[in-house]
Amino acid sequence: MGDITKQTTDAIVNAANGTLLGGGGVDGAIHRAAGPELLQECRRIRKEVLNGKELPTGEAVITDGFQLPAKYVIHTVGPVWRGNLEREGELLSNCYQNSLNLAAEKKLKSISFPSISTGVYRFPEELASVIALKTIINFLKRNQLGEVKMVLFSQKDFEIYGQSLKNILSGKEL
Repeated sequence: MGDITKQTTDAIVNAANGTLLGGGGVDGAIHRAAGPELLQECRRIRKEVLNGKELPTGEAVITDGFQLPAKYVIHTVGPVWRGNLEREGELLSNCYQNSLNLAAEKKLKSISFPSISTGVYRFPEELASVIALKTIINFLKRNQLGEVKMVLFSQKDFEIYGQSLKNILSGKEL
């Protein structure tokens, strides 16, 4: 449990919206804590890298962390839950996978994730936790990264992720 903006890992992951221009929840908190330079960098990425388009769901980009303790912020856009587990589950897994790939490409040693899409995007947290943890575990089986943290906002979130991890490690799933 904790505040993702206080993490000292090499990178933190922002559950961004496609505009990359800040918003509510984790996204707004990260933008406020990082300072105005983060917004400027996100605008530059929108213009120069994304050709004015929004970042697609499941994709990820990286910026400096500016005033955050973390050196980098990896921005990823989670899916809005509409009940299509196969499609939305794949997109959610891509958020974690693409963020981890960016961290590995940058040769980072540590990364902190929030629970992506489980706030205003309404992805059921029990399902999201299994997808997130399985994606992270599978990545770590194939890649040396170091420390991967899930930074969860509430005791309820912490308990859900803890139970999902126990179930995965013991071979039980939802």
